[in-house]
Amino acid sequence: MKTRITELLGIEHPIIQGGMHFVGFAELAAAVSNAGGLGIITGLTQKTPDDLAREIARCRTLTNKPFGVNLTFLPVVEAPDYPGYVKAIVEGGVRIVETAGNNPAKWMPILKEHGITVIHKCTTVRHALKAESVGVDALSIDGFECGGHPGEDDIPNMILLPRAADELKVPFVASGGMADARSLVAALALGADGINMGTRFIATKEAPVHDNVKQAILAATELDTRLVMRPLRNTERVLTNAAVERLLATERTLGANISFADIAKEVSGVYPRVMLDGDMDAGAWSCGMVAGLIHDIPTVQELIDRIMQEAKRLIAGRLANLAA
Repeated sequence: MKTRITELLGIEHPIIQGGMHFVGFAELAAAVSNAGGLGIITGLTQKTPDDLAREIARCRTLTNKPFGVNLTFLPVVEAPDYPGYVKAIVEGGVRIVETAGNNPAKWMPILKEHGITVIHKCTTVRHALKAESVGVDALSIDGFECGGHPGEDDIPNMILLPRAADELKVPFVASGGMADARSLVAALALGADGINMGTRFIATKEAPVHDNVKQAILAATELDTRLVMRPLRNTERVLTNAAVERLLATERTLGANISFADIAKEVSGVYPRVMLDGDMDAGAWSCGMVAGLIHDIPTVQELIDRIMQEAKRLIAGRLANLAA
């Protein structure tokens, strides 16, 4: 299946693995790339630029296909060593970078100087247009359904994707609620050039996370995510657990007087304890509403093959018959 995104990235299938904290290691990125999609290493999961350089090198031993690195620019006082991470990406020969968080304009000159294709993640059309204006090559448009940070406008993909298609010139993929062939075909119909899947890829055999995490996703329904940190305008969609319900109770109690310090124990340093140790009540961890559509733990190859085969059947069968 050829789309603008497969042509831009040099991949076989229009499927990208989202950058996920303590999930996007070399094993998963390589598995996605080997299956014809685009695997993504999560840059800030690596504690230092040297660690990222080693993870990039490790990924190269696992695949000879294109893969990318996610680099999220956080609005924090003590920022990570972004120049060091960018240097590791450039020196590692990575050709594709997914940026997220703050405007990537500051980093575009060095990335473009080294011929790197930049995909920026946005939750609004206005931010996507801004990213397009600073020279990104493609966009990942995140609907309200997504795990992680859906922004503050709460626009679901049935509206957001056609709006993006109306306004944007560069290729874009749909993120949030993407899990199967129906997701892919619907996203293409709404104007996207492919899909970005996060939560769905956690529930695969190659995902290097504790089995408790995969089983929690399988057990969840579309009703089991919560939005936390809304009063701080740093909304995150997470899977409910005891810690999340305590966090929400704190938000209700403190209201507008809440500060990050009041909930820090539920959100800081959580991911290694959840993803690696399997402590499912350690704190809040990102998960999309799409958990309600996930019912098995296939290999990445099986998952991508199934999506592509069923997508072709949907297009050539059901949709063609309806049109006829």
